[in-house]
Amino acid sequence: MFRKTLFTAIFLLLSLCNALLAQTNTLRVATYNIRYDNKSDTVNAWAKRLPVIADLVRFHEFELFGTQEVQHHQLLGVAKALPAYGYIGVGRDDGKQKGEYAAVFYQRDKFDLLKQGHFWLSETPDKPGKGWDADYPRVCTWGQFKEKDTGFSFYFFNVHFDHMGELARKESVKLMLQKVKEIAGTAPVILLGDFNFSQKDEKYAAMSASGFFKDAYQLADVRLAPRGTFNNFEADANTDERIDHIWLSEEFGVNRYGILTATYGDGRFPSDHFPVMVEVTYKAKK
Repeated sequence: MFRKTLFTAIFLLLSLCNALLAQTNTLRVATYNIRYDNKSDTVNAWAKRLPVIADLVRFHEFELFGTQEVQHHQLLGVAKALPAYGYIGVGRDDGKQKGEYAAVFYQRDKFDLLKQGHFWLSETPDKPGKGWDADYPRVCTWGQFKEKDTGFSFYFFNVHFDHMGELARKESVKLMLQKVKEIAGTAPVILLGDFNFSQKDEKYAAMSASGFFKDAYQLADVRLAPRGTFNNFEADANTDERIDHIWLSEEFGVNRYGILTATYGDGRFPSDHFPVMVEVTYKAKK
């Protein structure tokens, strides 16, 4: 009887240890095309929008987020407004400071940055330049991060596909899948950005059929998606097309998915895209 009781106690203790060693954790990640500083955007000027964007990030407590259309002075402005965040990225025109960034921001007190890099969406991804029929050079920024509390390590890719070149977008899907596998191997991956194609497009289907990524929207237990992700600064531009996506490898689940449609002032939007935020889940051993 004593042996049976002891065995049961040991079994329960081991089960409890295993549960503690594989706790489910969460991360709040987002993608946000913040709109480049277009001098003709008078009522939607960058100086007016920046404080709202910073408040939005802080209120929703983004832990990592990818940005698109970020000019160098905008990068410095966001960094100054969000001093708790570090960032990585390069200008797409020269790999330094010229042209728009696809910058990644992360909470310094939560993550260690282990590695970082970038590549261009083109036939020559290791050097600046336009690819295929693209109108502009397009760059992807990536980092390997480790969560300090759990030791969980993963890769985070942020990208902005071309808005005009159909061939460029098709080839960029292939290139992204190739480069993600080449850089991250079998590690967990979050890939997000402005892909300039919606969930109704064949390129979305190609990403979904890759066997490597699933759309966070499809995985979410709870969704808030009152409209599509591009608003063009127009309150009545209603569409259900999502062109800003968050793709996840199999290690992640999703509690909540949201297209955040907050306004400021007299009903203006902080950008011509809405930010997309998800609360992802993962298991990490302590």
